[in-house]
Amino acid sequence: MWDDSRLGSLRRKCRQAQGRAGRGAEFIRTGVEQGKVGEAERETMESRILVTGGAGYIGSVVADLLVRQGHRVTILDNLTHGHALAAPPGAELIGADLSHRASLEAVFARGQFDAVVHFAALIEAGESMRAPELYFRNNTASTLTLFESMLAHNVKKFVFSSTAALYGNPERTPIEEDAPLHPTNAYGESKLLVERMLEWFHRIHNFRYASLRYFNVAGAWENHGEDHRPETHLIPNVLQVALGKKGSIAIFGDDYPTPDGTCIRDYIHIHDLARAHLLALDALDRRDHMIYNLGNGKGFSVRQVIEAARRVTGHPIPAGMQPRRPGDPAVLVASSEKIYRELNWSPEFATLDAIIASAWVWHKAHPEGYGERE
Repeated sequence: MWDDSRLGSLRRKCRQAQGRAGRGAEFIRTGVEQGKVGEAERETMESRILVTGGAGYIGSVVADLLVRQGHRVTILDNLTHGHALAAPPGAELIGADLSHRASLEAVFARGQFDAVVHFAALIEAGESMRAPELYFRNNTASTLTLFESMLAHNVKKFVFSSTAALYGNPERTPIEEDAPLHPTNAYGESKLLVERMLEWFHRIHNFRYASLRYFNVAGAWENHGEDHRPETHLIPNVLQVALGKKGSIAIFGDDYPTPDGTCIRDYIHIHDLARAHLLALDALDRRDHMIYNLGNGKGFSVRQVIEAARRVTGHPIPAGMQPRRPGDPAVLVASSEKIYRELNWSPEFATLDAIIASAWVWHKAHPEGYGERE
């Protein structure tokens, strides 16, 4: 549960980030300064890409893959939830906040970007039901500020980190992209409003965009793992029990209309998800707008995740029951057939055990995550 003190702390962090942004960028770290990217390499790079939230769990992996492909990558992150150590070598890291237009103008004035890949957002559905104002300010209003800066600098290619929370309680599963959009929490609504804006910006301003609706992202890839503070996602919390950092894992509700009474989710590996972003970004040269679900197409219950973690780690992982969380749909499982047909994407880490095993390797090597926030 999020008590008032924890919500107050998050509000203070958001205000502090916005206050820092009012003084301009807090810091700039470049790949050149780290000796990772030389001038000769710069000349061969294909595109300049701005990655918002690129020091976060998903954004850092996408930024890393973009750098490896030869793109010039600038990361903008206020580090409220991200980690400077997660940002890949070779990328420029700018500490600033999307909510402040002057800071964004300074970032865009540094050079002409070819595209923006947008991750920066608050992501906790349960928290959004306690403090929806934070989500509409950070996820919706700040994205509009980003759009305004993009228009001012004639940047019109955009890849959006959306969510399966748009679907709410789906009428059928697996969920397809044309399913009704009825979010059951403020987090999903804050993302849906961005998708609505994208439709109009595409129609009126010729924005080319890809909206990628994620299901549950998990796993680790090389030096990138999941380190949220506080951590509310199931798999890393289960692994914290296996590491001895928690005594048990909480199951929120066992009376859902599912075979074992616990919520069912579709888990997608972080690297599979990141590859889809690069395919979508490339496809924007040929398609002017795209909406894709990203998931495995298989659903696993909370109890099944815990059992898989027990197999992978060899730890008993005690579990205890807690009341349902408001806004949690019973079943969310994706159909990713559309992106398979159109972009030839399919998951490489297709089993729950493989996803959890990759996370387990990273968490054992990084028991404190990325360490103290820089």
